[in-house]
Amino acid sequence: MSKFELKLPRMGESVAEATLTTWLKEVGDTIELDEPIFEIATDKVDSEVPSEVEGVLVEKLFDVDDVIKVGDTVAIIETEQSVEVVKPPVKNTPVEAFNGAEESAAMVEETVKVAKEAVAAPVHQAQKSESSERFYSPLVKNIAKQEGISVAELDTIEGTGNDGRVTKNDILAYLENGSGKEVGQPVAKTTAPEVKEPSPASASPKTPEVKSSTNGIGVKEGADGEVIQLSRMGKLIAKHMVDSVSTSAHVQSFIEVDVTKIVNWRNKVKNAFEKREGEKLTFTPIFIEAVAKALKKYPLMNISLVGDTVIKKKNINIGMAAALPDGNLIVPVIKNADQLNLVGMAKVINDLASRARENKLKPDEIQDGTYTVTNVGTFGSVFGTPIINQPQVGILALGAIRKIPSVIETEEGDFIGIRSKMYLSHSYDHRVVNGALGSMFAKAVADYLEAWDIDREV
Repeated sequence: MSKFELKLPRMGESVAEATLTTWLKEVGDTIELDEPIFEIATDKVDSEVPSEVEGVLVEKLFDVDDVIKVGDTVAIIETEQSVEVVKPPVKNTPVEAFNGAEESAAMVEETVKVAKEAVAAPVHQAQKSESSERFYSPLVKNIAKQEGISVAELDTIEGTGNDGRVTKNDILAYLENGSGKEVGQPVAKTTAPEVKEPSPASASPKTPEVKSSTNGIGVKEGADGEVIQLSRMGKLIAKHMVDSVSTSAHVQSFIEVDVTKIVNWRNKVKNAFEKREGEKLTFTPIFIEAVAKALKKYPLMNISLVGDTVIKKKNINIGMAAALPDGNLIVPVIKNADQLNLVGMAKVINDLASRARENKLKPDEIQDGTYTVTNVGTFGSVFGTPIINQPQVGILALGAIRKIPSVIETEEGDFIGIRSKMYLSHSYDHRVVNGALGSMFAKAVADYLEAWDIDREV
């Protein structure tokens, strides 16, 4: 038997730590290779962390809501494989206890104990509130900040975690029960009392009765119907959208595109493409390729505005808005999109879209976008007016492709025919992008699509 230390993996160059949100396995559970063990959350994305070995979970080194640094040992798995036990990267940890993979079982247990004490102590010390003696995880403090709960009020909440620590569920329960209590009055851990129907003369509505709770998201029932609190991701999206509208001067340009050649070409090659590459060929990589070409032609659309300074991006990283099963939205980023051919583009897009739906994106894969594309046509919309993804200055909405009667110009004269057409809706920041540039960029995308080579090899 060997002991394997499951560490928090590297999640991207800009991500140094994450909050443990859920344990998916308990001590004593059998673990399969690549089976998720726990879930973590960063400011950008939630992820599952899978096991690198098969075995039995014998030790948890962190609790829910604890902050874990990349490389910290999170769990110990007992396995029949010959696995080297490596010291977790914690500074000032005694090295005498670590003598390689040949150490005895008793020494391994001592190693686990030392690692647990050494890893946990700095985290708790670093996260202690400057104005409070109680420890609050970053997740709890972020919720308190968003809900306007002061440190003094936070100190009155009775915690159910280890050593009376306030957990995410504690603060959510506090909000569900009504946070307008006087400071100094602790909140009981019992469920909210039944609320009587308010009288017509009542000056203000009372807190609705808690009906149920799923995954820490409060569901209440009030006089006007069911009241559902926003999820953590929903709150982040809402704030991001409001911030964007209050920051950028949104202007839209619309252009109609004839994509008959692309529709016919895709119908001709999609089956052979899937058989050869093992990937479906959708319209999305074609549209992303067109946007990348237009950004090369008009680099002043590939910028960001920071204060009074314009930053011209050297890379073309296109964000692709993707709807999640729970109704939320996430934007994985296709890095260096202008350097990919159509086959490579299709593979990257299919992979990102698949892992986005499965909540398996890494934080680094939704960062550093320089321009965004959203496909509103997926849901039947003809066109839309999307909100700019800050700090970018433009976003393009792709409308539904429809067969419509259209005037076709030929050398012999004009006639009416059935064509496949769609609308492009370009939202851009009028602080730095004028109407001419915004319209010419959209026109460049349209021209590229309409000039598609029907005999193109892929």
